[in-house]
Amino acid sequence: MTQKSDQPHLVWPDNQTQSTTTPSSPTPPRPAPPSRMSPLPASIFMSRWLQAPLYVGLIVAQAIYVWQFWLELYVLLTNVFLSTKHVTDTELMLVVLGLIDVVMISNLLVMVIVGGWETFISKLGLDAHPDQPEWLSHVNAGVLKVKLATAIIGISSIHLLKTFINAETLDEKTLLWQTVIHMGLVLSAIAIAYTEKITASIAPEASRK
Repeated sequence: MTQKSDQPHLVWPDNQTQSTTTPSSPTPPRPAPPSRMSPLPASIFMSRWLQAPLYVGLIVAQAIYVWQFWLELYVLLTNVFLSTKHVTDTELMLVVLGLIDVVMISNLLVMVIVGGWETFISKLGLDAHPDQPEWLSHVNAGVLKVKLATAIIGISSIHLLKTFINAETLDEKTLLWQTVIHMGLVLSAIAIAYTEKITASIAPEASRK
């Protein structure tokens, strides 16, 4: 005669498993490899690298501006500390404005080189770089045009200020035309910024449709 076991028989529900291990999270699907392009579209797409020598030339121009900056600074230091001729406040201000002009043009070159390469040629891969410029994270063709227009206005303002400081040696026609050209640049920058604002506001609405 068999004896029944005193231990209760455990019945596991259907929706539970005896295993205490948690199920592994599903692996995200791998992105599909890019499709192979036909020769003509591939050639057209690779033609963007023809712009690379242009940006290399701008880097050379940047080096020339650096050399020009140090030459002007050397002349300024020589005239102030070694020359017997007294440097007036107006002359000193004009030289300093010239140095600022060189720096602003150099900034414009950096913006064109870095932003243009990132926008039109290839990604620079600076997303995790600690020295990535703040404006480069959201740069595109429209933003780049607005920033370039703003930089050109700054350069024009320096030239106009130099003109007014040295106004007594210039005629009224020159002063008038430089002012008109500067205002034209300002209006052009406003028009470019307004156009970019309209384009940026239309893009989200078009993507929702």
